[in-house]
Amino acid sequence: MKRLVVLASGAGSNLRAILEARARGELDADVAAVVSEQAGVGALTIAMEAGIPAICLPLRDRRDHAARRAYDARLARVVAAFEPDLIVLAGWMLLLSDAFLDRFPDRIVNVHPALLPDDGGPIVATSRGMQPALRGARAVREALRLGLPVTGATVHWVTLACDAGPVIERAETPILANDDEARLHARIKSLEHRLLPEAIGRVLLERSGRSNGAEEEMIVVGEMR
Repeated sequence: MKRLVVLASGAGSNLRAILEARARGELDADVAAVVSEQAGVGALTIAMEAGIPAICLPLRDRRDHAARRAYDARLARVVAAFEPDLIVLAGWMLLLSDAFLDRFPDRIVNVHPALLPDDGGPIVATSRGMQPALRGARAVREALRLGLPVTGATVHWVTLACDAGPVIERAETPILANDDEARLHARIKSLEHRLLPEAIGRVLLERSGRSNGAEEEMIVVGEMR
């Protein structure tokens, strides 16, 4: 069974979606631990109710660079202790350092409440034409401010550039005339709840296939000898 560590800063609805997909047999992976930098958030409560280790690592001062480096090192040690096959950012609100990314290469995915392009560029192709790629924590608000016709959700690999890693899954939703930030965000969340478990399953299946292929190749070579 593959192991996931979920990093979450808020209510934990995407964590719940992962657990529900696992319970339905749609995701062949266990959540080994949930980590948050915020005490008392819903994600930690969901983890505890499910019998999953729930760890709060508070960050006291985001502006203190030395404290932040120490925090990132501590976070990496905690995550590594659970030996994850994949680290899932499900509403995680801290940028990860290059040292953290280097420790877990090609093992971190994020879900983002906007449409992102495949190439990490400034624009993204949609069903309604090209439009700006919205990155950062205010993507839903920005979509409304700009009067965009559509937005959506994207699951992507995490890289040093914020919300710019290769796309794994992406889906659209229209922006309606009566949408406010709460209504639009709720509709995007429904996309995230479907996309994130699907993307995790796809990544793990593809990696399992590559691993099995390598093992089969080694067996053939051994038999030839």
